[in-house]
Amino acid sequence: MSEMGGLDIGMPQEGGGSASEQLSEEAKQRFAAAAAAMQQIRREEKKAKKKDDKVAQIIMQFLSDQQNAHLFTLIARLVARDCPSIFILAMLSLIHEVSMQEVKEYLGETMGKTAEDMVNDAVRPGGSEIALTSGGELDAGTNHDIVVWITRMQMVLSREPEKILMKLLIDDRNIDGTVLQLATFILQRYCEQHRKSAEYENLQPLTASILQTVFGPFIGGVRKRLLEMSKKEVREEE
Repeated sequence: MSEMGGLDIGMPQEGGGSASEQLSEEAKQRFAAAAAAMQQIRREEKKAKKKDDKVAQIIMQFLSDQQNAHLFTLIARLVARDCPSIFILAMLSLIHEVSMQEVKEYLGETMGKTAEDMVNDAVRPGGSEIALTSGGELDAGTNHDIVVWITRMQMVLSREPEKILMKLLIDDRNIDGTVLQLATFILQRYCEQHRKSAEYENLQPLTASILQTVFGPFIGGVRKRLLEMSKKEVREEE
């Protein structure tokens, strides 16, 4: 997987790393089911008030911190692709409190639930939260934070899956590699904040698996849309 290459979200990678480096099959299935549910509970409410200016200010505030300067180029690339700013905030929310609060407010207004609500609702009475990895490499606190992060990104994506994915896809199954790079740096920063091992190369397989889980449930609809657009172009050329 190259730094600048795309991330294949069409199907799980074969031989792409050990089980400890990727999400467990149970985790993938649970998140896929949750994504389907999110698409069903989207409200038919009036279009939410646009907050683009406020969201842009939050991103600039994040980048004004010197320790985040190395992420400027990656975020600028996503902005150049016209990636909706609210999804960028969802990515940053793992390490940036202001971004997290803004996304929580957005989800509360548009879906009536936050990612934390969704995660808590998914835990069966007397049960425990889903383990992201099968080998138990993540402690309970880290596991919880990343589960909420994944859920938050999925919920934002579920609002406008075609709009977001159409901006990030480089073909019918690969996401711009910038997304993987940024998400890996974010996970690395999270680990550093919590005094955990944080080698970029070691985190990248886990991050790739996380992103496949986030985007995978929505790719089918986007492929259908791309096919329809392709057929329309052919008809117009005839």
